[in-house]
Amino acid sequence: MPLGTKTDRCWVCGPANPSGLQVSFEPFGDNGSRARYVARAEHSGWTGVLHGGVLLALMDEALGWSLYFHGPGGLTARLDTRFRQPTPIGATVVVRAWTVERRGRLVKAHADARLDSDEGPILAEADASMIIGEPEYATESR
Repeated sequence: MPLGTKTDRCWVCGPANPSGLQVSFEPFGDNGSRARYVARAEHSGWTGVLHGGVLLALMDEALGWSLYFHGPGGLTARLDTRFRQPTPIGATVVVRAWTVERRGRLVKAHADARLDSDEGPILAEADASMIIGEPEYATESR
């Protein structure tokens, strides 16, 4: 399955996906990406709180954009996430990601989601292993 160019139908960033988040990412520093998202009631888990999966998806997308903006694109291979505090509905979330280290096609990266600004309280953070370029999927006979 080859990777294509970015699509306008992506669930997180696609402007043409009416059921998506429609979050626009921008370059951040020399090796990162950043976006803002306002937590919407239709994305809640518990009443008044953003579903953790939405926050996770935002950080995963930021990680992907950090690769896309600063070289060849890639995919998340592993994501270790820590949720630090609930995100209230209506809150502005600043999500950022940046690469930390590269060894061949493997990139170590970090993402965080903060309340209101780049310096706001941390809502969640993640460490990731990313694979640059097209994935090589192994097939297994059963």
